[in-house]
Amino acid sequence: MKQKKLNWMRLDNAAKIFPAVKRKNWSNVFRLSATLKEPVDTLILQSALEVTVKRFPSMSVRISRGLFWYYLEEIEKVPGIKQDEPYPCSRMHFRDIRKCAFRVLYYRNRIAVEFFHALTDGNGGLVFLKTLIAEYLTQKYKKCFSCGYGVLDRNQEPPESELEDSFLKYEGPVSSSRKDTNSFRLTGTLERNEFLNITTGIIDVNAVLNKAKEYNVSLTAFLISVMIYSIMDIQNIEQPRIKRQKPVKIMLPVNLRNYFASDTLRNFVLYITPGIDPRYGEFTLEEIIKSVHHQMGFELTKKALNARLTTNVKAEKHLILKIMPLFIKNIALKLVYNMVGERKAALSFSNLGMVMLPEDISAYVDRLNFILGVQATLPSNCGVLSYKDKLYINFIRNIEEPVLEQKFFTNLKQLGITAKIESNQRDKYRYEISE
Repeated sequence: MKQKKLNWMRLDNAAKIFPAVKRKNWSNVFRLSATLKEPVDTLILQSALEVTVKRFPSMSVRISRGLFWYYLEEIEKVPGIKQDEPYPCSRMHFRDIRKCAFRVLYYRNRIAVEFFHALTDGNGGLVFLKTLIAEYLTQKYKKCFSCGYGVLDRNQEPPESELEDSFLKYEGPVSSSRKDTNSFRLTGTLERNEFLNITTGIIDVNAVLNKAKEYNVSLTAFLISVMIYSIMDIQNIEQPRIKRQKPVKIMLPVNLRNYFASDTLRNFVLYITPGIDPRYGEFTLEEIIKSVHHQMGFELTKKALNARLTTNVKAEKHLILKIMPLFIKNIALKLVYNMVGERKAALSFSNLGMVMLPEDISAYVDRLNFILGVQATLPSNCGVLSYKDKLYINFIRNIEEPVLEQKFFTNLKQLGITAKIESNQRDKYRYEISE
C-alpha cells in the first residue's frame, strides 16, 4: 500500500526564530486552559481532539528540519492527551516537538493546551482551545453547540485565509529602525529542577476598568504602568544611584488582526516596548500612566506597525539569509537573539483581552486562563485575560523570590484593587500582600 505523502508548510515570519534559538533547558511555550463545571471525561476528550485537529492543519503539525529552514509537517497520528504536569509550561524537548508541537493536558475539571510558539500566537491558540471545548461538549452531551466568538465549525473545510502568513501579505514600502535601548532586568535565585512558580491574581474586572477610566487610559496601559512602577521600586533597591539605573521597559505583544484584515490562525503579532527612564528623575505612578498611554498611542497605529512588520519581512528575504544553510542560520540567529532578543524589556506582558464564548458553551465553562512560559534569560513573564466578570493575571517565574508579584499586587491594593491570590509557591516563599 502506498504511503500517504504528508502535507507541509513554511514557518511564518514570526515563527522562524523560535526553533533556531531553542535551548536544552528552554523552549518558547505558552498555555491556554479552560476549567469546566465537572470533571473531564478523558475518553471523550481524546475523541474530541481527534476531530478538532483536522480543522487546524497549521497546528496539527511537527517541526521538521530542512536544508535552509525549519518547516511544519502534518502529523501522522493525533497525540494522546496526558495528565497535567506538576507546573504549567514545562519545557518541550525538541524530540517531542519533532513529533507534535503542542500537547493537550487534563486535571480534574481542567483542559489545557500548550503550544510551541512557532505554531501560533495566543489569539490563534484561543480559537483552537475554544473549538476543542465545543467538540468535547458536543460529544459528551450529544447535542449541537453554537459557533462564533472563535468557535469554529469542525465540519468546515479550513479556508486558505486561516493558513496564510499575513506578515508577507502586508509587507509595505517603508521599514523602521530596530534601534532601542536596553532595559533593566530582574534577577534572583534560579529554581532547582527547572521548577516554575505560578502566581495568579483574580480581580473583579470592573474594578480595574473603573480605575483605568479614572486616568483616561486602557486597562492594558494601566496595568503595564503599575508593572513598570513596581519594577522601578525593585531597581531602586538594587541600584540606589539614579545615574546608574537603566530604563524599565515592558514587552507588549500586539495583535495585528486588530489593525490589518486577517483570518490567519498562525502567528500575527508584533512587539512594542513602552517604558520609563528613571535617570530623568523621580516618577509618580500618574506620570508613568500618562507616558505609557502616549507611547502606546504613538506606536499603535497602522502605519507605524506596518513599518515594523516590513522590517521583519525584509530581513527574512535578504539574499544572504535565504541561501545560508540551516546550521549556520541557527548560529547567527542565536547570536542575534542573545545580543538583542531579551535585552530590550524586563518581561513580556501579554493581555488577550475580554474572552467570549457562545452563551450555551459558556454555561459549562467556569474559567479560562493564559500563562506565558518564561524566556531564555528573563526569569518572569505575565499573561492576562478577562472572562465573565473576572480578570486573571498570571505571573510565571523560574527564580525563588516572589518580589515582583508582591510589589505589583501590593501597589494595586494601595489603589483600592484587591486580588485573590493563588500560587503553587513552596511554603518558604509564601507572602502576604501589604496594605
